[in-house]
Amino acid sequence: MSNRHTITLTALPEHIDVMGHVNNAVWVQWMEALATAHWEADAAPEHVASYAWVVTRHEIDYRGNITVGESVEAETFIPDPPSGAKFDRRIDFRRIGEDGQAGKAGKVIVSARSTWAMIDLKTGRLMRVPPEVAAPFMPD
Repeated sequence: MSNRHTITLTALPEHIDVMGHVNNAVWVQWMEALATAHWEADAAPEHVASYAWVVTRHEIDYRGNITVGESVEAETFIPDPPSGAKFDRRIDFRRIGEDGQAGKAGKVIVSARSTWAMIDLKTGRLMRVPPEVAAPFMPD
């Protein structure tokens, strides 16, 4: 388990907008995919089966972009303990160069801070994040 989770994503033709680069909506889809992958990788199986997360806020800074065939390293982490039902998540996307490494000394081209709320799947209601659910995602 780790406070951080990383995946690699590659821009496909269907991700590209009229400007010739990854559409903003795709970045949001990638953020959700990364957050879900982190939850499923590090949460206890009984927590994954009992709880779900919904986004209540995204704040995104675009400092660059990628085109078809280019890849990014996407990394997420939880910067702070939960507050009630809510949990903030940071996500950074770094361009990967031809050498397979994150380019320009790991320069972040898109970054986001998202707020997620925890839902009890049995009741469909928001609930406070229990300490045992948060523990695997807190900084070491």
